Amino acid sequence: MPVGFFWRFVCLLPWLLAAGAAPAGSIYAGSPAQAQVERLVKPLVDGQCVVGVAVGVVDADGTQVFGLGRTKLDGPAPDGNTVFEIGSITKAFTGILLADRVERGLVAYDDPVAKLLPDGESPAMRVKVPTRNGKAITLAHLATHISGLPRMPSNFRPTDARNPYIDYTVPLMYEFLTSHKLRRDPGAQYEYSNYGAGLLGHVLARKAGVGYEPLVIDRICRPLGMADTCITLSPRLKARLATGHNVDGDAVANWDIPALAGCGALRSTAKDMLKFLAANMRLAASPLAGAMTASHSPRAKAGSDVSIGLGWHVWHSDGIVWHNGGTGGYASFAGFVKAKRVGVVLLANTAAYGQVTAAGRLLLRALTGQKAEPLKLRPVVRLTPEQLDACVGRYAINDTLTLAVTRHDSRLRAQITGQPTVGIYPESPTRFFYKVAPAQITFTQGKQGRMASLIIHQGGADTPAKRIAKEGPPR
Repeated sequence: MPVGFFWRFVCLLPWLLAAGAAPAGSIYAGSPAQAQVERLVKPLVDGQCVVGVAVGVVDADGTQVFGLGRTKLDGPAPDGNTVFEIGSITKAFTGILLADRVERGLVAYDDPVAKLLPDGESPAMRVKVPTRNGKAITLAHLATHISGLPRMPSNFRPTDARNPYIDYTVPLMYEFLTSHKLRRDPGAQYEYSNYGAGLLGHVLARKAGVGYEPLVIDRICRPLGMADTCITLSPRLKARLATGHNVDGDAVANWDIPALAGCGALRSTAKDMLKFLAANMRLAASPLAGAMTASHSPRAKAGSDVSIGLGWHVWHSDGIVWHNGGTGGYASFAGFVKAKRVGVVLLANTAAYGQVTAAGRLLLRALTGQKAEPLKLRPVVRLTPEQLDACVGRYAINDTLTLAVTRHDSRLRAQITGQPTVGIYPESPTRFFYKVAPAQITFTQGKQGRMASLIIHQGGADTPAKRIAKEGPPR
C-alpha cells in the first residue's frame, strides 16, 4: 500500500470525529411516534454509532421528546432539557435573521456585502470584498451559498485541532476577504461555505450594532420562548450540557466559534428546537412567521434533489425542509414537512453526522407516511478478552512503519507509526473496521492463540503486515 494511505487517513481525523459507544438509555413510552423512533433511531445507539441522542417530534397535536443512550458514557439518558452543540443548524437561524432584517426594511437581499463592512481611511479599517466580472457578492448570495466564497478560508490554520475555530478572529476574516480572488461569478454556482455563512452573521450583527449572539436571542430566541438556546452557556446550562464524543467514544472538547458564529456556534435543547420548528411550520404564533416562510423558499439549486433557501435546504422528493449540523463531538438534524405539519429534531452527543442526518430524514419520512427502511449499520460483535488479546501486538508494514494494536478494557485501538491511536471494531474475531475512515483490518490466526499477521484494506488496496516477534518500544 502506498504511503498516501496513511496521509489520507490522518487528514480525515480532525474533521470526521464521530460517535462512540454507549448502552441504550430510556425512551418515553406510550407515544404514537415511539415505534418509529425505536425502529429508525435507536439502532444508532444499539450499534454504537452514537453515545446518546435526544429526539423531538412536533405536529398539530403537540410535542414529544425521547431520550436514547446517555449524556456521557456513565451518565443518565438525555432529555428535552439536555444541551447540545447544534453546529450548522445555526445557519437556518442566520438565514431567518436576514429575512427578518429585510422584512423590517433594514437591509435588502441584493445589498452588496461590502455595504455592511468597514470602509475607513486607514488600511486597518478598510475591507475589500472581491468581485468578478463586475458582479458583487450580496447578502442573499451568502445565505444561499452561491457567493463564490470557499467552504473555509485559506488562512484558517487552527493551532488546536480540538477547538479549531477559537483563534480565528475578525481581523483574519477581513484579511482573507480582502486578499481572496473569486474562481466564479457570484450567483453562478452553489458551494457550501462556512466562511460565507459566518460572514453573513457578522455583517448582520454589525449593522445592528450588537454581537451575533445578542441579535439571535433578541430577534429569534426570546420571541419564541427559547430560553436555553444561546452561544455562551450560563452555569445553569453548563450543568445540562451533554459531553461530546468522537468516533471512539472518547470525550472531546467543545467548540468555540467567535468570528464565524453565524455558521455554527449555537447550542440548544430538543425542547427549544421543537419551538423553533413549530414556529417555522406556523403551528405556533410568531412575529417571525413572514421571515420564516421567506427562508424556506428555494432560491438556488444545490444538487439533483436539493435546493437551498435562506439557510434551509429542501429535499424535493420528500418535501423536507432541513438542516443538519456537526462539531467535534456533536451531530444534529432538524427538519419538517410543511404540508403535513410534522417536524423532527435529533441532537446527538457524538459527531456521527451522516448517520444522524440519515436517521432524521427517515424518521420524518415515516411520520409523514413515506417509505422509510432502517439504516444498514455495520454490526459490532462482542468478543471475549482472550479473543481481543490474541490481536494485541505490533505488526510491521515495512521497514519504517508499524501498526500497534492495544487493548483498552473491551476495545482495541490501532496506531500507525507517527499517527493518533484510534479504535477498531470487531465484526468477527478476525475482522475489524475503523469508524474514522473507510478501512478494515483482517487478522490471520497464528500459533499459541495469537494472530500472526494482518491485512489493512482501504480504497481497493490491501496492505499486509506481519507480527513482530520480539516486542520492543514502538518505532
